Amino acid sequence: MGRAARLVSLLVVALSVVAAPTHAADPSLPRVGLSAGERDFIAKHWGRAIPPQGLPPARFSPIERSLQPEACGACHPVQFGDWQASIHSRSMGPGVTGQLVAMARPERTAALSCSKCHAPVAEQRALLVEPSGALAANPAFDPELEARGVICASCHVRSHEHFGPPRRDGSTASRGPRESLPHGGVTRTTAFLRAEFCAGCHQFKADGLRINGKPLENTYEEWRGSPAARRGIHCQNCHMPDRRHLWRGIHDAGMVRSGIEIALRADRTRYRAGDVARATLSISTPRVGHAFPTYVTPQVLVRALLVDSEGRPVAGSVEERIIGRQVPLDLSREIADTRILPGGRFTLVYARRLEEQGLRLRVTITVQPDEFYTRFFEAMLATGAGKGEARIAEALEATRRSAYTLYEALLPLS
Repeated sequence: MGRAARLVSLLVVALSVVAAPTHAADPSLPRVGLSAGERDFIAKHWGRAIPPQGLPPARFSPIERSLQPEACGACHPVQFGDWQASIHSRSMGPGVTGQLVAMARPERTAALSCSKCHAPVAEQRALLVEPSGALAANPAFDPELEARGVICASCHVRSHEHFGPPRRDGSTASRGPRESLPHGGVTRTTAFLRAEFCAGCHQFKADGLRINGKPLENTYEEWRGSPAARRGIHCQNCHMPDRRHLWRGIHDAGMVRSGIEIALRADRTRYRAGDVARATLSISTPRVGHAFPTYVTPQVLVRALLVDSEGRPVAGSVEERIIGRQVPLDLSREIADTRILPGGRFTLVYARRLEEQGLRLRVTITVQPDEFYTRFFEAMLATGAGKGEARIAEALEATRRSAYTLYEALLPLS
C-alpha cells in the first residue's frame, strides 16, 4: 500500500461534522471548566483502547449481558432508532472496511488502530494488540458486532458497568438498590455532557498527523476557541439536541442550514447595459461551534455567473470559490485553508460589465461532504484496491451521491 493510502487511513478516524444549531447550555451542566472528577472519568473512559468486558454478573439476564444495539433498544427504542439512522452506526461502512481489507496483512497493527474510533469495543475485533505490540487472537470476539460501528456500549458500557449523563433535572443518585435495577443501574456523570467526551475521536493528539502545523483533525481545539465554548455550548447541545442520538453534521442539509446565515445583495437595484454590476455574497456561521467545515474531507463550492433572460449562461462570467481545507491525496501539504472560523465570515464580491439588458446573477452553494473521499476512492480503484475493490466501489458511489445544493438564488440586475 502506498503512502497516500497509509496516511488516508488516518482520515477515517474522524466523522465529518459541520454546521450545528446552537442550543441553550444544559442547565444540569455547571458553567465552570472541566472538573477534576470529569477529567479523571474521561481519561479512564477513553484514555486507551476499550478492554474486553469480561464475565458479566451472574444475575444478569441474556439481554443484560448482550452488547448488541438491539438489546439496548429493547428498553431504549428512541435512542436505538436514532442510532440506526446515524453516521455512528455506519462508521464501519464500505469505505473503511474496503481499506482495512487492503491493510489487513502488510499493515495489520495500523489497521487495528482505526478501530479505536470506528469500532471501539474490544468484542468487535478478532485481534487485539498486546502491551508488547504483538497481535493476539481475541477470545471475546463477536463477529456479529464487527461491522456495527460505534455501538451503544462504545460510550455507555465498561466491564459490564453502565454509564450515562445525569437525569434532566441534574440528579445522579441511584433510585433504589443497584442490584435490583436493570443491568445494575447507571453510573451518572456530567462528563457525558462535555465536549471533552467527544474529543478522543474528534481531535488528533499533539503527536498525531499535522499539516502546515495544524492537526489533521482539530475540531475540539476549534471549539475551545469559539464563541460557543465561551457561552457554555458543547458538542452535545448541537449534535445531540434534546439528548437525541442522531449526530447530524455536514451530510444533513437541514443541519447545515440551521448553523449558517447567507446574504446576497447588489449595490444598486437596477443597472443598464454597459454598467458594471456589483453584488456581494456573504456567509457567516453564528451557530457553528468550530471551523466550517471542520475537517479536510468536505468541500463547499460557491459559484456565481450571469444568465440571460432565457437562463443561458453568459460566457466568461463564472466565478468560483472553495470553502474548505484543501489537501492532496498523500496529505503531504496544505494547498489552501479557506474555511470560515467560528464567528467569522466568507465574502465574495462579484463585479461584471453588463453587455446587454435582462441579465441576472445566479448564485449556488453546493456542499460536497465527501469530496476528498471521492478523489481518494477513485485513485484506489484506478491503481487497484485488491480484495477491497467491491467495497471501495460501493463507497465511491455513496460519496458521489452525498453532494447537495445548500443555496440557490437568482438576482435580477436590469
